[in-house]
Amino acid sequence: MQVYDLIIEGGEVFTPGGIRPLDIGIREGRIEKLGALGSTSAAERLNASGLLILPGVIDTQVHFREPGLEHKEDIESGTRSAVLGGVTTIFEMPNTKPATTSPEALSDKLRRASGRAWCDYAFFMGASSENAAELSEWERLPGCAGVKIFMGSSTGDLLVEGDADLERVLRGGIRRVAVHCEDEARMRERKTIAVEGAHPRFHPDWRDDLSAVMATERLLGLAKKTGRRVHVLHVTTRQEIALLGEWKHLATAEVTPQHLSFDAPDCYERLGALAQMNPPIRAREHQEALWEGVFDGVVDVLGSDHAPHTLDEKALPYPQSPSGMTGVQTLLPVMLTHVLNGRLTLDRLVDLTSAGPSRIFGIARKGRIVRGYDADFAIVDLKRNEVLRREWIASKCGWSPYEGRLLKGWPVHTVLRGKVVVRDGALQGSAQGREVRFLETLAALGASDA
Repeated sequence: MQVYDLIIEGGEVFTPGGIRPLDIGIREGRIEKLGALGSTSAAERLNASGLLILPGVIDTQVHFREPGLEHKEDIESGTRSAVLGGVTTIFEMPNTKPATTSPEALSDKLRRASGRAWCDYAFFMGASSENAAELSEWERLPGCAGVKIFMGSSTGDLLVEGDADLERVLRGGIRRVAVHCEDEARMRERKTIAVEGAHPRFHPDWRDDLSAVMATERLLGLAKKTGRRVHVLHVTTRQEIALLGEWKHLATAEVTPQHLSFDAPDCYERLGALAQMNPPIRAREHQEALWEGVFDGVVDVLGSDHAPHTLDEKALPYPQSPSGMTGVQTLLPVMLTHVLNGRLTLDRLVDLTSAGPSRIFGIARKGRIVRGYDADFAIVDLKRNEVLRREWIASKCGWSPYEGRLLKGWPVHTVLRGKVVVRDGALQGSAQGREVRFLETLAALGASDA
């Protein structure tokens, strides 16, 4: 008689108690047994000998451009990139066309994802001055990752600039709010720096460190005033790291692999507009402060901020060139490279990419390899060293800022709720993704996660 739907055998498993040689027995999408399973019967077996089994990566900041900008990316291609890189859950951002600022727009994205998403998913609701009063209700909708605020303009037209509107958004609701912190007024004043400079190297001068610090200071003041928990996305400055270290009771923080891996001005000289993103990649002193924030716990999450544009768009004269780069597929191998180079511990990486996102956003049954949790795994080969080639990138835009870089530690298999969706580096089967369930939303609705 069949006992398990899937047994993963022979691998080293990253558990909360340490790395151990274990088999994993999976039934109905969840982990049922960790231990020696020997000849126990199963519908399917996956040999993980010589490999390390990590919790599936949860990337809580991606831009998959659908609807409205599908020439850059769409939900199918973006989630395909995700699972090829060991990412099993994504939170997608609201700056699409139209923006995700209503229940109807959220429902449309959920409909588009059904049957096409290769990994599990949730979608942020974009805040605006027009919908602030409704967000406390809408943030509890199934498939909603929470509320996203753009304090500084980026791709798209979502912007909540003034303190009065920010306070209205923060007063409405209970879930943690994700915020892009750049001071729009300061950036408007400094736009001539970019126009006159006419090269991406001026991007961190135009959108300077003070524009980020000023916005984060304003946000934290309003968080204190309203008692609302906030999550500061893509932190880039040493001043913000110092500030956020004093606000852990209300604020969590994200950094991106690219801000930990590239520094100015070198990246702009080598990559041009391919290194252009918002907030910008900054000088080495800021990068070192981000690493300190990773070491001492100020940083809670690693997010890719996957934000693709075509090479033709990136070739436009700066500052007409759009900001953003690919990242969801490379997040794990880039950060494993830092681990294997001695810059980061594996324990810390897993907390930043799996357990941490689950804890901060209240995701049900994800982020750890324990009994009863979803059987989401990134199975990696730490002995594999390979130069990243453009051909590996599954994103529609077809490029990566890491092209030509030697990466150490590569995803081999990806398992989503007990289904092998990537085997030996190749997609397998059909898209299996479904909407993420959140503890706070379930509690507010009186629902169960059974």
